[in-house]
Amino acid sequence: MAGIDEILGIIGTRQAENEKSIISSAESKASEIKRQGDKNASEKYAEYMSRSAEKLERDYKNACNSVDAEMKRRVLACKVKCINEVAEKVPERLRSLPDEEYSELILTLVEKFAHDGDGVLCMCERDLKRIPTDFEEKLRKLHTNGTISLSKEPADIEDGFILSYGLISENCSFGAVIESERDAVKDVIAGKLFG
Repeated sequence: MAGIDEILGIIGTRQAENEKSIISSAESKASEIKRQGDKNASEKYAEYMSRSAEKLERDYKNACNSVDAEMKRRVLACKVKCINEVAEKVPERLRSLPDEEYSELILTLVEKFAHDGDGVLCMCERDLKRIPTDFEEKLRKLHTNGTISLSKEPADIEDGFILSYGLISENCSFGAVIESERDAVKDVIAGKLFG
């Protein structure tokens, strides 16, 4: 029986060596697989972090651009609001000018809007009362290609004047002048408000 024990011992030893060799090979393969997996994971992680950083940078720039555009839109809206508010107050400010300055303003506007031929200047009742005594004389000297006479009948306007040439009338009330010259008036106001 000693021979059987010896054979069994040899088989057991070889089996143990085979097991050790198989386990060692499996551990080596597992270690290689783990190393390759770690390498792949590191590469994928670095690639993901790089793409994420680029995306984050793009998102950040887009957010900054969006906020910048919104701020500019709001600043512009505020400027437009300020310009409109000032434009709305212009007629009242013009009406409140001292009489002499107001009549000079009227004469300047008449000169701008006058046509060739004989015209009639109609003003509102309040303005007829505040014009200086030499206004009609200045009005006559103002127009060289015709005459402009001052109507004693008040016009149904709040300020400024109506300049009539027969059937053609030009509404030169401050509101109408500002409306017709809206862009130029707003440009002047914007220049004064915002430099």
